Amino acid sequence: MSTLFERLDTFFKNLSSPAGATHDEHDLRLAIAALLLEVMQVDDNEHPEERQAVIDALEYHFQLAPNEIHALLEEASRQQEQASDYHRFTRLINQQLDAEQKARLLEQLWRVAYADRRLDKYEEHLIRKLADLLHIPHQVFITRKHRVQNKPNN
Repeated sequence: MSTLFERLDTFFKNLSSPAGATHDEHDLRLAIAALLLEVMQVDDNEHPEERQAVIDALEYHFQLAPNEIHALLEEASRQQEQASDYHRFTRLINQQLDAEQKARLLEQLWRVAYADRRLDKYEEHLIRKLADLLHIPHQVFITRKHRVQNKPNN
């Protein structure tokens, strides 16, 4: 019997092949990348550490090469500019990720916010809003925040 983390790792590894990615998988990657970018940009003060945290999250979860990450971020940025709200992204994530996978995503959002070693009120507000849209319980929201606060470089 596999653990939840093994299933999560398998899920993300199955999304890692750009050539073999289905349309739904590609859309999920875009949605996740767009939310990570949004957290990075929400305080109008983009730091290199935040950008690196976004790249690290995408590299870890999707095991993409640097050029693939760059292309994904470019496309996600375009999608983000066209979106009028977050529902487009969160709806897809809600359809394709289970509760633990969404909690892991939430943790990555916190890592981006804390990458510059300070939490801006706009970052926290956005992450709270995204957690609500992703149907993540408040206890998980707090637990994942504290996990990142206590170990920001993990």
